[in-house]
Amino acid sequence: MVKDIKKESLESGVSADGRITEAEFNKLRESVTLLENSIESVFLGKHKAVGYFLTALLAGGHVLIEDVPGTGKTILAKTLAKIVKGSFQRIQCTPDLLPSDITGTFIYNQKSGEFELRKGPVFANFVLADEINRATPRTQSALLESMEERQVTIERDTFELPEVFMVIATQNPIEFHGTYALPEAQKDRFMMRLTLGYLDARMEIEMITAQQIKHPIESLVPVMEIEKVQEMRIITRKVYVSDIIKDYIVRIINRTRRDPSIIVGASPRGSLNLLRASQALAIIKGRNYVIPIDVKELAPYILAHRMIIKPQAAAQKGGLDEIISSILMSIEPVPEGERK
Repeated sequence: MVKDIKKESLESGVSADGRITEAEFNKLRESVTLLENSIESVFLGKHKAVGYFLTALLAGGHVLIEDVPGTGKTILAKTLAKIVKGSFQRIQCTPDLLPSDITGTFIYNQKSGEFELRKGPVFANFVLADEINRATPRTQSALLESMEERQVTIERDTFELPEVFMVIATQNPIEFHGTYALPEAQKDRFMMRLTLGYLDARMEIEMITAQQIKHPIESLVPVMEIEKVQEMRIITRKVYVSDIIKDYIVRIINRTRRDPSIIVGASPRGSLNLLRASQALAIIKGRNYVIPIDVKELAPYILAHRMIIKPQAAAQKGGLDEIISSILMSIEPVPEGERK
């Protein structure tokens, strides 16, 4: 089946019908490699996590990182912003944070006699919402419009955000005192949920050696302009996705809605995110077409935070990851009646 998908991709890979060309593909691959190498010069020992992070970037999605403190979540976000010359803002979420602290507000200027907009941190290219679950639900909701529509409404006026706009939110999965669980609508707006984990002993030695005198991010130089990222996103959406793959994605999503262990399955936004992320992962893996392995690899990171399982199922079946794994194992990429 993979050979058939590849053949279809090669036959239709011309710009006249909106598909990615060989020149576009090669140019995009060069840019992705440049970004990977730059990030990994600072963020050591996490090649797979970096790949998924870039997948979300190319697909135009937001990322929720759940991990314990000190694993490099902030450094990863800062590094990305620096190498693409993007603006970066950090929001330290606390219970007393107000929605206007995120979006901005109008301030009265006594000299001009007019109200002027004082923009909040959400107007940056890359917004790090650190410990997002420490903000109140009212404050968390200030990000809903910006994450979905790339705009902010302040008072009665609507303002557009930068074309390249990415929210990277973090939360500590083992600390619940003084936190507020993210509502389902908020979680659904994150394309992926990732964990970074600890370094192995060898890489941790390399990390502390590299930072012994100064942090490598201090000597990091930009490798491209922020406008280039938007170009990369446009080309990524041209990556070929066969009807077989689209059907496979929808069958996976539908199964999450019908599984007796699951109370709430993945949303239609989950289908679209899985499609776009698969296109981006194909580019990162050196292909101009999506194959079933791309979909299966990304499904746990894109679907798990969108689903709610029954408490008894969590105890009996080992949690969401195990349930998603069993769903993926039970669904063939090609329906039985359509196999050659």
